[in-house]
Amino acid sequence: MEEKDVYRDTPVRYLGKLLINIYILYDLTLTLSRWLNNGIFDAGYTNEVGESFRPLIHVNWVRLSYIVACTYVLSDTISKTLLVNKLSFESDVVRRKKMLIAFSDTILWQSFASVIIPGCTINRLCASSLYILKKTTKLPKNTRKWITTGIGLASIPFIIKPIDRLVDYSMNNSFRKV
Repeated sequence: MEEKDVYRDTPVRYLGKLLINIYILYDLTLTLSRWLNNGIFDAGYTNEVGESFRPLIHVNWVRLSYIVACTYVLSDTISKTLLVNKLSFESDVVRRKKMLIAFSDTILWQSFASVIIPGCTINRLCASSLYILKKTTKLPKNTRKWITTGIGLASIPFIIKPIDRLVDYSMNNSFRKV
C-alpha cells in the first residue's frame, strides 16, 4: 500500500492557504480600519445608501452594501480592541478583560448605530414613501422609485445623530452599567 503524503494528499494541504487568507483578511481589516479612523470615508453608512437604492437596483447590491457596512463594524471593533491591547495593565487577565469589554462595547454599538437601526429606518421610510406615492399620485413607476431613492438618501444625514444618541443612551443604561 502506498503511503500518503500528509502535506499533499490530505486536507492539511489547505491549512497554509487558509492561514495566508486569514492573514490577508486581517491585514485588509487593519488597513480599512486605519482609513476609517483617519476620516477617509465612513463605510458604516453604505447599507443606508443600499436601502435607499433598493427600489432601483437588484437586491444583491443591497446585500453587498450590508457586507461593506458589517466589514466596517468588524474593522472598527478589531481596531479598538487592538488599541486597548497596546495599553499597559497590571496583568494579562486585566488586559484580556479590558479587551473583551472594548470588543463587546464596540461591536454592539456599531452594529446597532451603523447597521441595524439605520438600515431598518431607511428601509421602512423608503417602503412607506413608495407605497404613499403609489396610492396618492399618478406618477410613472420609475419616477416613484427615483423619488423614493431621493427621499432615502436625503434622510440619511438627519437620522445619524438621533440614532447615535439613542444607542448611547440605551447602552449607557444597560450594557455599560454591568
